Amino acid sequence: MTHDFTKAHHLPKRRGGQDQADPYDLPRQRRGKTPQMHGRYPDYDVLEQAGAWDEPTRAVVLARVDDVPEREFFTAAEAATLGAFCDDLLAQHSEPRIPVLAFVDAKHAAGKTEGYRYADMPPDAETWRLVARGLDEAAGGEAGAYADIDSDGRERILDAFSSGDLEGGVWAELDVSRAWSVVTRDALTAFYAHPWAWNEIGFGGPAYPRGYARLGIGMSEAWEGEEAIHPDPVPDVKRKGLE
Repeated sequence: MTHDFTKAHHLPKRRGGQDQADPYDLPRQRRGKTPQMHGRYPDYDVLEQAGAWDEPTRAVVLARVDDVPEREFFTAAEAATLGAFCDDLLAQHSEPRIPVLAFVDAKHAAGKTEGYRYADMPPDAETWRLVARGLDEAAGGEAGAYADIDSDGRERILDAFSSGDLEGGVWAELDVSRAWSVVTRDALTAFYAHPWAWNEIGFGGPAYPRGYARLGIGMSEAWEGEEAIHPDPVPDVKRKGLE
């Protein structure tokens, strides 16, 4: 089916009570990789710019693709639950997926922290483990783990988690909203540090040492991605009365 990408249905977020846009309504990625191989920049691959980066920068970025860390911190059961949670959170419903939990696991295996935490919360690493237990409890506990229930059930739990409405068990002793902030911060950091996510959003990468020079609104460097559509999505959605 051919889609008209000048229409608002392609936008990542639809408003006015309408359903989320399906990523498969976006163009198929033709160069490089994006999560699920669909995106607004189908002919863009940030890794084609790797030759312009200095060696330390190139090594760090390429390792995120070629050297995904093995699980060390989470148990197999925790990893199954939290991996499904991260995929649901970031709408990674099919391959290729950015291995977000692998990078979260590596962070906590190495004992890395943000250097701060909520005064009434446990350390972030422990929060992740409590969240894994709480998600499984919300899914039915011994009757089934979060990763084992259907997508509708996981979506209900995810919605309740995001709104701070999970109760009982772990959630009686853990601030739900703050737990959400802790785990989403780590997950989003891992996701948007990955070059496949840069392809998805058209980000030009670290660009070191050449740097960025074109800093005006609506300006971009020659190596940055070009969208498959051209209207500014915010006024375009307003114009079509979909906000």
